[in-house]
Amino acid sequence: MIKALAKISVLHVATLNRPIRQDLGYGPIETVIYNIDKGLHKLGQRSIVACSGDSCVDGEHYTTIEKSFSEYHSKDTRMQRDNMRKHLLMSLERAKKGDIDIIHMHDSAMVEYIFKGIFKSPVPIVMTLHVPAEDKGSFQRWNESLLASSAAYFVPISEYQKKQHQGLVNAQKVIHHGVDVADYPYKSNIRKYDYLFSIGRITQDKGQDKAIKIAKKTGSRLILAGNIQNKAKDRAFFKELEKSIDLVTDVSKPCAPDEYYEKVMKPILDSDNQIIYIGEVTSEQKKLWYSHARATLFTIQWGEPFGLVLIESMACGTPVLAFNKGSVPEIVVHGKTGFVEDSMDGMIEAVRSIQLIKSKDCRNHIKNNFSITSMAEKYSKLYQQIMDERTSCLKISQ
Repeated sequence: MIKALAKISVLHVATLNRPIRQDLGYGPIETVIYNIDKGLHKLGQRSIVACSGDSCVDGEHYTTIEKSFSEYHSKDTRMQRDNMRKHLLMSLERAKKGDIDIIHMHDSAMVEYIFKGIFKSPVPIVMTLHVPAEDKGSFQRWNESLLASSAAYFVPISEYQKKQHQGLVNAQKVIHHGVDVADYPYKSNIRKYDYLFSIGRITQDKGQDKAIKIAKKTGSRLILAGNIQNKAKDRAFFKELEKSIDLVTDVSKPCAPDEYYEKVMKPILDSDNQIIYIGEVTSEQKKLWYSHARATLFTIQWGEPFGLVLIESMACGTPVLAFNKGSVPEIVVHGKTGFVEDSMDGMIEAVRSIQLIKSKDCRNHIKNNFSITSMAEKYSKLYQQIMDERTSCLKISQ
């Protein structure tokens, strides 16, 4: 546990693609912001989240704009630019009131947008590196001018990502993402249906085409979930994918949690369809799909910095079968909480060996290594360390 750290006031400058709240279907960065805020609040830290009015956070909700953009990929409109400007200006004004110790940023483009004069920030900035190095874009442009004396500190979310950002000024220790394990259903005797589950944005990088091949070669049923963003290449990818899908259905319609399994899931799972696409599901719905699956397929085709899917699945006691790319080997324990494979043949063999993995081991692995309490403690220690260092430097300069 954390050792007698003073209470720290942290202002999170949230992203605007989607609201910051618990019940998101898709919103990886927003989910992480929600979890950090919740974890800090549980620790007794003061967490303020500057975000849209349709958000719902555990800490203090500081509203900057009325509604989030609601899409991860949309046209760059004047209204969005105006809302972004308003959000950032209001966040900066909030930081200047004198009661904030740390600003926690989550979007490199935002930092460039408003903090080009980063040394004018009233307090140090911690920035979680959610994106891989090759996709940093605007981050690279302003980061090149930073000095080690800058009041900006960068947190990689995996060792894999830290290596990608080698040489980054003020890079800190890795802080893995965490989930509130208590929010994920777990029963050792839960009925497991004979299906594999795959969830993620429908795009070539996520490898849903590979998941379909694995399912067909092993004779497994496959449930595909995820949103299709408004990108030409993603729409084209799904159009090709659809040729191998036996059923396309929307299962996200409102339904009481205790009825969803009987009224929505069971009819699909009792059908003769093998490859089924169910669209984007809510947070509570995906937990049920995780829980009843034999395993979750993570067939990524790129170096993902961190996969929330991995820890969400294991929190439900469901093993993960994943390709050995990006941060996967840091998160999945090969042979104990799933299988990490280098090839299609390896993945096919892994499907046939799922019974060797104990659901309790999956659950305990997340409780012991990827909880929001652990994540929040690490961020709290980092905030305190930065504040102490800045105070020492100020005394020396005087």
